[in-house]
Amino acid sequence: MLQRNLSYAKRIISLTNQGQSRQAILCFCQLQKVGFEIAELLLSAVIRACARLTAIHEGKQAHCTVMKRGFNRDTVLMTSLLDMYSKCADIKDARLVFAEMPQRDIVAINSMISGFFRFHLASDAIQLFSGMPERDIGSWNSLISGLAQNSEGNKALSFFEKMRLEGAQVDIMTMVTVLSVCANIAALKYGKQIHGLVINYGFETSLPVGNAVIDMYAKCGCIGDARQCFSNMPFKNVISWTSLIMGYGKNGIGLKALEAFDAMEVEGVIPNEITFLGTLYACSHSGLVQEGWRNFNTMIHKYSIAPKMEHYTCMIDLLARAGRLKDAWDFIERMPIKPDAKLLTAFFSSCFFHMNVELAKIIGQRLLELQPQEAGAYMLLSNFYGRIGDLRSMANVRRCMLNRGIRKCKAFTWIEVDRKIHSFESGDRSHPLSKEIYAYWQELLQKLKICGYVPNTSMVVQNVDEPTKEQIVLGHSEKLAIVLGLISTTPGSRIMIVKNLRVCVDCHLVIALISKIEVREITARDSSRFHHFRDGVCSCGNHW
Repeated sequence: MLQRNLSYAKRIISLTNQGQSRQAILCFCQLQKVGFEIAELLLSAVIRACARLTAIHEGKQAHCTVMKRGFNRDTVLMTSLLDMYSKCADIKDARLVFAEMPQRDIVAINSMISGFFRFHLASDAIQLFSGMPERDIGSWNSLISGLAQNSEGNKALSFFEKMRLEGAQVDIMTMVTVLSVCANIAALKYGKQIHGLVINYGFETSLPVGNAVIDMYAKCGCIGDARQCFSNMPFKNVISWTSLIMGYGKNGIGLKALEAFDAMEVEGVIPNEITFLGTLYACSHSGLVQEGWRNFNTMIHKYSIAPKMEHYTCMIDLLARAGRLKDAWDFIERMPIKPDAKLLTAFFSSCFFHMNVELAKIIGQRLLELQPQEAGAYMLLSNFYGRIGDLRSMANVRRCMLNRGIRKCKAFTWIEVDRKIHSFESGDRSHPLSKEIYAYWQELLQKLKICGYVPNTSMVVQNVDEPTKEQIVLGHSEKLAIVLGLISTTPGSRIMIVKNLRVCVDCHLVIALISKIEVREITARDSSRFHHFRDGVCSCGNHW
């Protein structure tokens, strides 16, 4: 009998270690029924299985067994429990387990820090980290990666600086995380410094680090540097190639993306669904309709990859951006899956742009029926109805937003100056250099008007007079960020801004004119793609 029970225990631990969590839990339930004497090691394996499956009910049963057996003094076991609760969306019980632990080692505290970040409790995580008597590399990585995942990139970089000042060891995970932060907030100067550290620490041959370096340069608009780093990598995998392809696509260099894809196939690297998402995105933002169809069919017929909603969305976006709205509509009707809100929003945006009122109304109604959770869809609908003068429908959309608890996402633009990130929102006057920014902007505005610039207020749907609409447009966050760049950097140097939403039509025109007047290369990264402005022309060719 004892031998049989031991065999069961080994089997459960083996199943858990192999990732077969459901089978491990079922086997554990059978053991409980026969009255098997359960040890700490077995319970730890079962709790880890519950965490992977977010099986809170079974996890609580295991917790009861821990308490009944008197195992609550086992630090490893209790750490597994608090990790299980945090992964099962129960931060309250995770806190209780942590509070009841007789002893807490570094692993337990690191696990609690990660749990706080899962629930966006960044201040609690920082407080716990700051009170640690000693820290290991896992503590720093938990904090920095948690801040990055909670959109606290600036704080993440600040703690990385502190980590280095304290002489703490860094590893591959640290470098990948910090490079990803630099990529997400387009902190190019900081990213270059991190790249230098990668070389100094001897991590340049690490595949994950190399891939993160490519991604960082691509997302900072330096696709040439991304390509150079890619070429210098001793080893490349599908992630390396996909990062490069995505970078070309985001920067509007569709043909280069397709060339990279062809080279990838020649090298014998098998593309995955993310790779094809990159090629389709590249085709969409470069107007390469035939090439997009070819890649879509290659994905299905050559590599037997079933399209997901994101692939269908790219195809709809590709056709609609090219003005082929009827083809896009027919494609939607033939799809084997029901379109989601993101797909319909992408199609609606093109219908709005091409002013196909009939199709826009049909898609708009479908969007409202789907009840999207993102405010962008509602704002797009509201702007459309305001544009065509349908005030009743516009009010209905705003009412739907209110009833469904959807709040408009604020537009932010940020810029890196002297390794510091400066953030602006529309009409912002909180910056220490606000007076200088607005003074320079007024001077620049006069030069713009001499060039024939007239503010485009068509997208302002507020019921205000025309001068007020102009003030709203002229105070957009991207304009303020660029002016800070102009007054804070050396003449002729490149300026880069990042916006969390799509750059508006008026700002797109203004940035192009500023690039010519000020003789500056200006790169604007929005939620959709990169815009590289030089001598009054944008790299997107107005295909955005």
